Formats: sequence, structure tokens, C-alpha cells
Amino acid sequence: MLKLESLTLNGYRSFASGTNPRPPSGNGIHDDGGRIEFGDVTVLLGANGAGKSNVISFFRMLAFLSTGALQEYIGRCGYAESILHYGASRTPVLEARLEFTDSGVRDVYSMRLAGASPDTLIFLDESIEYAATGHGNPLRKSLGSGHKESRLEECANEGDNTCKFVLSLLRGCRPYHLHDTSDEAKIRKAGYIEDNRYLRSDAGNLAAFLYALRDTRPDYYRRIISTIQQAYPQFGDFRLEPSERNFSYILLNWFERHHPDYLMGPHQLPDGALRFIALATVFLQPPEKLPRVIVIDEPELGLHPHALSLLAGLIGSVTEHSQIILATQSVPLVSHFDLSWIRVVEHREGASHVLRFDREAFADWLEEYSTGELWEKSVIGGGPRHE
Repeated sequence: MLKLESLTLNGYRSFASGTNPRPPSGNGIHDDGGRIEFGDVTVLLGANGAGKSNVISFFRMLAFLSTGALQEYIGRCGYAESILHYGASRTPVLEARLEFTDSGVRDVYSMRLAGASPDTLIFLDESIEYAATGHGNPLRKSLGSGHKESRLEECANEGDNTCKFVLSLLRGCRPYHLHDTSDEAKIRKAGYIEDNRYLRSDAGNLAAFLYALRDTRPDYYRRIISTIQQAYPQFGDFRLEPSERNFSYILLNWFERHHPDYLMGPHQLPDGALRFIALATVFLQPPEKLPRVIVIDEPELGLHPHALSLLAGLIGSVTEHSQIILATQSVPLVSHFDLSWIRVVEHREGASHVLRFDREAFADWLEEYSTGELWEKSVIGGGPRHE
């Protein structure tokens, strides 16, 4: 299976242009500049404002781009001045490069976006590369310049198989943003019952998705329920049925284990419990529905330490089918992951730098401390820097 090997950012938000990797320092810490290497699980750490959430936001940008909605993303995020590193006068061009590899194939998607009137971004260049081991130079194809939306889908529809494959790779990177559990959040509202093909990024169709899963893949549905009960023991099950007033809509109704006759609505689920339910559904959905890359920002919000332990186990259980990218501030959650999976984002001289680590260089430390404790003690950096 092709996996996301790396992402290189130049000129995107806190990532400056030309932030190149630095020579190895010999202390087991590698400064990769604006390049992020990914493994089966990649955990992004850093102080507030260091830039880790900007990595997550780039994947949101990618999701919009791959569906022909880049300009919508630009507008939602404050236009080009908010996306280019310190604005267009400082950074006229944004560059990004994603590499996907397996043992014998490498696919690359690259783009260069420039500031344009009125405060938007257009493509200076969009290109794809394909290379097979032992077949000489890679095949590179430019998709043109001057366009406002990606031409990947257009080229795929014209029969270009490489474009079709790269587009599927990009669409397989799915960011989930599960922070909003307010009274007005979609996850607490009635949703269209047929909106169940995949779990949306805000889990706004969770009731419809679970309803379909219960009927078509009951074994996976039962695993989700069992996992929720481990974190939230009083939870019994969902009562998922079409609304009597409108059979096209469904609510995330539920009941407690010891009071099955008392129906509760989604408004009665605590925030932390609702977030864990969404997370459990993300990681326990059937393999054929799992995204190629799952991207989540601060999944620890509102979760009890026991729920964090369960979450770490869920993450480890899907690595055969998906890569996981997390940004977190939780020491207990970080402690569940190996140091080789950690990427620390630090803000140095006005720009984000990504650090990775040789586990062997920290072997003595790891005999006494967990990965989270090494971060908490600033042994691997990731704290506020006073330059």
C-alpha cells in the first residue's frame, strides 16, 4: 500500500520559504526545516503557536483542493494574506510537495501558489510525478499554471491514470475536526438518514453513519458500542430510528445501561463522551471505509485519562489500513507512543521547524522516563522558546 512518506511546506502560514533541513547536530535530534516525515503514526508536539496546527490545517486545505473548492478554503481562512507566511509582501509564493511511496513506486504531488488580486491564490504550477524502481527518471507532468482550482480531477476525467491515482491519494487524506460539541453542533442535530457513505470530518452525520453500520456491518457496530461502554460505563446503546415526524431524518438518541426505558437525546451526552463516541467510530469503522490517512487535531479534549489510554489502543489497531497524524498537547497521550513517532514543531527566528529523533540517542532517558515525560521536561524541546 502506498503511504504518505513526507510533506514539505514553504511559505504556508508559520512555515517560511526556504526553511531547509540543517546538518545533523550529533545529539540525536534532526532539524528537518519545513519537511515532515511520516510513519504509521505521527504525533505532532509543540508549544502554542509553534505551528503544529498549521500542519493539520494544510490537510484541511488539501481536502478542499481535491474537491475543487480551494477558493472556498482561502475565503474561509481569511484570504491569501492569512495563508502566506507574513503576507504576500513577505512571501509571494507558497510551495508544497507530498510524496507517497511503497517498496517499488513513488508518486509526488507538487504545487506552487502565488498571491493574486483580489487577495486570493492561483497556481503558478501544479504537477505530478510517477517513478517505479529500476525504470530510470521519474515521469513528470505539469498540469499548467494560472488556474484557481486544481486540475487533477479534470485530467483524471480525461483519462490520465496517474492523475486519477494521485487524486485518489489526496482524497484519502481525511482531517477530522471533532472540537465542536456545542448545543448548535451538527453532531447534536437531526441529520439526513441517507448521508451515511462515510463519516464526515465534523462527525455531523454520526447518527446516520451508525444507523447504516448497525444494519450492514453489525459486528463493527457492536465493537464501537463495547468500546464506548469501556470509557463511559453507564452508556447502554443508541436508539437509532428515523424520526416519526420525518422519516428522512435521524437523531443520535441513546439510553443508559440501567435505564433502558428512559430515552435520552444527543443534547444529554456530555461533551467528552460525545467526542469519544466520534473518535471510536472513526477508528473502529470497517477497513474498507477507513481513510488512507487520518488527521486529527487535539483528540484529547475533554477525555478522561482512561479514555486516552483506550484512544491510544484504537490508534494502534488501525495502522495496518491507515496512517494516523495527530497534533496534541496531552502528556498522558504522548506517553503511549514511541519516540520515533514524535515530531516536535518549534518556532525559531519567526518560522516553524520540524524536529525528529533517533531513539537510540535517548535510550538512557527512556529507561527512566516515558516519551511524554521527556517532552514535559523539555529534553526533546517542544516548549516555549524565548529568543
